[in-house]
Amino acid sequence: MATQEVQEYLNNTVATLGVFYTKLHQHHWYVKGSHFFTLHEKFEELYDDVNETFDEVAERLITIGGKPYSTLKEFLDHSIIEETPYTTEKSGEDMVAEVVSDLRILADNLSKGIELTGDAGDDVTQDLLIGYKTDVDKHIWMYQAFLGKSPVE
Repeated sequence: MATQEVQEYLNNTVATLGVFYTKLHQHHWYVKGSHFFTLHEKFEELYDDVNETFDEVAERLITIGGKPYSTLKEFLDHSIIEETPYTTEKSGEDMVAEVVSDLRILADNLSKGIELTGDAGDDVTQDLLIGYKTDVDKHIWMYQAFLGKSPVE
C-alpha cells in the first residue's frame, strides 16, 4: 500500500491537472491571429493529453486507497498551477509562453513525485509519472521551438 505522502502528492497532481486542463481550454477558445489554426489545434491536442493523464492519476490514486479531489474548489485550493482569468487579450505567443511555464511547473513537480514514489517503493506509480514526465518534457521542447527558443531557455 502506498504511503499517505504518495496519496497526497497524487491528489495535488489531480488538482493541478484539473486547473491546467481548464487553462488550456481558455487558450483554445481565445487564441487569435495568424497562428490561430495551428494553436487552436495544438491546445486541443494538449488538453486531450492532459485529460487522459488526469484520469489515469485519479484512478491510480483510487487504486492505492486514496480519494481524488473532484470539485473545482478542491482543484483551485490544491493546484500548484494558478488559474488566470482571461481579462485582457493575449497573443498566441503569450499563450504558448504561459503553457511552457505551466509545463515547467509540472515537470519539476513530476521529478519530485518520481523521487517520492521511488523512495516509497511504489514502482507502478513511479512508472506512470516517468511516462508522463517524458511527455511533458517533449511538449516543453515543442512549444519552446514554436517560440524560437531552445527547451532550456
